[in-house]
Amino acid sequence: MAITDWPAGERPRERLLSHGPEALSDAELLAIYLRVGVRGKSAVDLARDLLLRFDGNLNALAEATPAQLSSVSGIGIAKAVQLKASFELTRRALTQEMVKRDSFSSPGQVRDWLRLKLANRQHEVFMALWLDAQNRLLRADELFTGSLTQTSVYPREVVKTALAHNAAAVILAHNHPSGVAEPSRADELLTKNLKDALAMVDIKLLDHFIVAGNQAPISFAERGLI
Repeated sequence: MAITDWPAGERPRERLLSHGPEALSDAELLAIYLRVGVRGKSAVDLARDLLLRFDGNLNALAEATPAQLSSVSGIGIAKAVQLKASFELTRRALTQEMVKRDSFSSPGQVRDWLRLKLANRQHEVFMALWLDAQNRLLRADELFTGSLTQTSVYPREVVKTALAHNAAAVILAHNHPSGVAEPSRADELLTKNLKDALAMVDIKLLDHFIVAGNQAPISFAERGLI
């Protein structure tokens, strides 16, 4: 049955207008975006198929390639590209919000952004969030990428980039594709080496986060490792 044949009070668009977006399920929100279904399936059915393909994990959905999205029957390349664009806009909106605020005094906001950015990457990615003297975000860079198990991070390159951005402080982050968030001894040693290298040019290392799956990113500062 097409959504237009549903009772008005059950249609996702009408429910959003009446009760707000927070009242809708993930599938209903996706259905509004998809607009139409395919033969034998409503837009809500199609949205459920899409969510099922990624085990209901919205982060995994956000990180999926257009080819992976369009592998779901009924999701053509045009819809896949539109979805990728919408997720990128979400990331940029979060980044703009971070720029307007004191980033370090909003660790929850930093965690949310890092999870959206790194949680479902298939390879290790090492990032730096460069901050000014008021701890406002200047920019975020992906500095190094590696294999599934390790990333080569060069302190000299980190320092050079920090100076190029005229940063006063930095928040580091990297992901663990294994899904295990606990910092390794190598992670702790790398963090110490980077802190010491940055201190030589009077740049503060405020924190280092590890992102793994849907867990809350682990903060080195909160664990007393910085």
